[in-house]
Amino acid sequence: IFFSFQGRKLSEESTDESEEEDTEEEPKLKYERLTNGVTEILQKDAASCMTVHDKFLALGTHFGKVYLLDIQGNVTQKFEISPVKINQISLDESGDHVGICSEDGKVQVVGLYTREGFHENFDCPIKVVALHPQFSKSNNKQFVTGGNKILLYERNWLNRWKTSVLHEGEGNITNVKWRANLIAWANNVGVKIYDISSKQRITNVLQDNTNLRPDMYPCSLCWKDNTTLIIGWGSSVKICVVKERDPTEMRDLPSRYVEIVSAFETEFFISGLAPLADQLVTLYYVKENSEQMEEEFRTRPRLDIIQPLPEGCEEISSDALTVRNFQENQCRDYRLEHSEGEPLFYIISPKDIVVAKERDQDDHIDWLLEKKKYEEALMAAEISFKNIKRHDVQKIGMAYINHLVERGDYDAAARKCQKVLGKNMDLWENEVYRFKTIGQLKAISQYLPRGDLRLRPAIYEMILHEFLKTDYEGFATLIREWPGELYNNMAIVQAVNEHLKKDPTNSMLLTTLAELYTYDQRYDRALEIYLKLRHKDVYQLIHKHNLFSAIKDKIVLLMDFDKEKAVDMLLDNDDKISMDKVVEELKDRPELLHVYLHKLFKRDHHKGQKYHERQISLYAEYDRPNLLPFLRESMHCPLEKQKQNCHNFVHLLKIKNKYIEISIHTLN
Repeated sequence: IFFSFQGRKLSEESTDESEEEDTEEEPKLKYERLTNGVTEILQKDAASCMTVHDKFLALGTHFGKVYLLDIQGNVTQKFEISPVKINQISLDESGDHVGICSEDGKVQVVGLYTREGFHENFDCPIKVVALHPQFSKSNNKQFVTGGNKILLYERNWLNRWKTSVLHEGEGNITNVKWRANLIAWANNVGVKIYDISSKQRITNVLQDNTNLRPDMYPCSLCWKDNTTLIIGWGSSVKICVVKERDPTEMRDLPSRYVEIVSAFETEFFISGLAPLADQLVTLYYVKENSEQMEEEFRTRPRLDIIQPLPEGCEEISSDALTVRNFQENQCRDYRLEHSEGEPLFYIISPKDIVVAKERDQDDHIDWLLEKKKYEEALMAAEISFKNIKRHDVQKIGMAYINHLVERGDYDAAARKCQKVLGKNMDLWENEVYRFKTIGQLKAISQYLPRGDLRLRPAIYEMILHEFLKTDYEGFATLIREWPGELYNNMAIVQAVNEHLKKDPTNSMLLTTLAELYTYDQRYDRALEIYLKLRHKDVYQLIHKHNLFSAIKDKIVLLMDFDKEKAVDMLLDNDDKISMDKVVEELKDRPELLHVYLHKLFKRDHHKGQKYHERQISLYAEYDRPNLLPFLRESMHCPLEKQKQNCHNFVHLLKIKNKYIEISIHTLN
């Protein structure tokens, strides 16, 4: 129905580049044709006017018929008014009464449910009619009609109709709008506003372009609120505000006056106006000159949203509408009506009625998806998930994942799976197999569920096997990060052992295998590997899992790896590995035995007393500076034995060592 070109300021000349950028802007309105009963009506007849109530629509035709329609365009009532064109229909606020006027001078003001009211035939075409907004509730039942003059009708206390001429002498009345106590009408010269409460005409806004024929380019009037009138005539727009006059300035002047707060020219001819918050919806009739032909040709009408400024306006959006038979229409053939209850705008032309409405969040998401702005679409859906009706957050997320995969951004696609797939296990498994098919299991591995929510063990094993084939480091990382219960531990252990047959010294595989044994509580196997690798975690493993019974025959290995840590651990846990057992294991490694006994002596001079005699020779050989302190502090080795051991040691070495000589001297 429409082609959108957005965001152009009227004062700027667009370039190809800016037009290209403009097409990327999101439309402000969406459009649909009014169908159902309207389609059949306009095939045989043509629309001449329409008015909008919150509950229903009233359509007038060129063949003198009035149809009441529901919001979907279905006919609920039909009235045969005249054999000629219906010029205008007016409804009061309640929707109980309707005013109708036609080209043959007929005027009817009746109750829709009673058919009682005013019926009159005039000797001239009646172009406009307007009911008092509170017609149904008021006692005097006021309304106005306009042909070559504007007439006010009201019932007097005798229930008879009284007629008053509000104005005449300036040509045909082409439009009238009644809001609260103010009546605005347009004739060939300008726009008048009449205050029904004070019975005073308070302003006269003249037409700017007098060269335009009023019957071909009629004036558009629209009340934004009870005091703001919007006037569109030709290519000119004026926004007028009715204000109260200061009592000191009144004299013979009306109690109210009009201030024009905004006035500007538009690019095209105006066929209708409607308010949208602080903006304007404007229906334009567009004529252009062909380069090949001298005559003008008619293009599609445009519906613009503009932002009025004090001395101009800014175009917010502009949509060209493909209404039926637009090539044959003139400015006077188009009308714009709007609903007061919600922002609905009806574009009426002889053979088509198009409904424009503000785009909702679903429409916003549609546009984002169309432009492949999936991240923004997903965010919009998450924020408005309670309000969207046609979209599903997860489906949008899946579309985003598909887009990222197609683009080759596999890591981003995998990362989105966490957020989008949530607790849907079927979707998770489908995505894992898709990533396997495209050779990107590694990308999704770090984002798989691993907490209370888990996939089948086969899924995790499939990924581990993939890493084991191509990336030992990545495999080791997953084993460290994934809880062991996610997969069949034995199956993975077997797979690692198969790889170790080809590369038995691979430290990374061996370390990972030790971790797998630890998960499987086969700590002795893990301990063997850690000791073989001299791995720093060996002591933590022993403490954490109380593996002291498993290391009784591995004390030398532990000491070779880290003497200090090993001795501290043995001394701290002498209730689990006895001192005698340690001495026995270290008997063939006197240098290690000395380290153990020395630390034992430092902690407790009496605990290892039965080994003090042996320690004299160990100090003499491996730690001579500490020999004298040991001899001084030990109370469990006889002096003669100490002297004999020192002499024997000197004789054996056939040297004179100053520490030993000092020790002998001290003993003597």
